Amino acid sequence: MGIHILPTFEFHFDFGSPNAYLAHKVLPAVVARTGTACVYVPVLLGGVFKLTNNKSPMEQFQGIKNKSEYGSLEMARFIRKHGLTKYQRNPYFPVNTVQIMRGAVVAQHFGRLDEYVDAVYAHMWEEPKKMDEAEVIAAALDQSGFDGAEILAGIQAQTVKDELLNNTIASVERGTFGSPTFYVGDEVFFGKDRLADVEEEIERQK
Repeated sequence: MGIHILPTFEFHFDFGSPNAYLAHKVLPAVVARTGTACVYVPVLLGGVFKLTNNKSPMEQFQGIKNKSEYGSLEMARFIRKHGLTKYQRNPYFPVNTVQIMRGAVVAQHFGRLDEYVDAVYAHMWEEPKKMDEAEVIAAALDQSGFDGAEILAGIQAQTVKDELLNNTIASVERGTFGSPTFYVGDEVFFGKDRLADVEEEIERQK
């Protein structure tokens, strides 16, 4: 009997996006329903914006009447629909995520990416902290069962910096322009509100 390889789809993420956090909280249900594993790919959203000439919604929609208000309404509906009661707006937003995204690469090398993602998303959007200050990052990671100093030392390696950069470039070349972005094979989907389409495409490709 041959080895059964579980099919996968991809989540290209940055901790700085509250919508990526919300998607992350819903993804386990998608995985459970489809029997398809989700591969998390760390990318740097600032790099994505630079490479695509995109801007954050905060900048992009500034001064547009009703646009930001509707975005807040849509987020509230999503939170209510999925019972995401732990979400809190981060008072330090926007946070420079380069250190914690490089930390994701380090954690991946340690085989602990899943734990790291859960922990950092919690420190960003459930018990919000200023996760672009080294001492805050180290303390938060220590609290979550990591060696914060070890992670911060690891992010200084050029190979780690290059890996995150290469992830980001490759993601943009595939079609990414923001976060959250999902790939089912070669099909790209942007935004937490496209998760139903992601699930439909997973089933179509089986």
